[in-house]
Amino acid sequence: MSTAKKDYKKITTKSLVDMKANGEKIAMLTAYDFTMAKILDHSGIDVILVGDSASNVIAGHETTLPITLNDMIYHASAVVRACQRALIVVDMPFGSYQSDAKEALRSAIRIMKESGGHAVKLEGGKEIKDSIKLLLKAGIPVMGHLGLTPQSIYKFGTYTVRAKEEQEAEKLMNDAKLLESLGCFAIVLEKVPAKLAEEVAKSLTIPIIGIGAGGGVDGQVLVTHDMLGMTHEFSPRFLRRYLHLYDEMSSAFSRYVEDVKSKDFPNEQEQY
Repeated sequence: MSTAKKDYKKITTKSLVDMKANGEKIAMLTAYDFTMAKILDHSGIDVILVGDSASNVIAGHETTLPITLNDMIYHASAVVRACQRALIVVDMPFGSYQSDAKEALRSAIRIMKESGGHAVKLEGGKEIKDSIKLLLKAGIPVMGHLGLTPQSIYKFGTYTVRAKEEQEAEKLMNDAKLLESLGCFAIVLEKVPAKLAEEVAKSLTIPIIGIGAGGGVDGQVLVTHDMLGMTHEFSPRFLRRYLHLYDEMSSAFSRYVEDVKSKDFPNEQEQY
């Protein structure tokens, strides 16, 4: 049964908590540039994540690790300029918060001041609690991220599903409760068993947003380039492609090349 949606003119961290309480699912996608963000905001998306996935889909790196704080601020600034309604959450990149809490605070302050983003997202639980506490004390909203944490890929050695074993599942639940108690306004759960993700969502009052975590959570997030089919090498089970833009764009580019080569473009109506 569908739930009536409230018409939010501006999404805030409180809006997301209210949406969970009212049974309304949260829709979240990524953006890294002005044009894409403007389209997303106009479509009614609730949350735009300026993800460190820009390292993969924009810069072509194998992992998210190489992207810098300056890069994230650049991308976030472009997204913020495009949006009127959506909540803008900015990933804190690898190396900007893991070393010590004061470094995390300096990094987060730069993101908030220089990009205009509304919140930051950090990967990890108990091991980064001091950083989260300091950020929240400074008034910076924090979204958590548990399960598969791509910034720790070399530690895990694989992008496989996390928390399948009882010990890791128990740690994830404890970390989620810790993040809520510290004051995080939401948590992303990536690539964890659906049953566990649903248990976490039911145990917490803050929203749980899933990616590869089943439908029992409070919202969903995907990488926009993936769900539009602009990327085609990446096909995990949780990804639904709403378009197949790789094929359509390739066809359009090929037609353009052909028209230029054949002197069909521009025609008389397409010149001054």
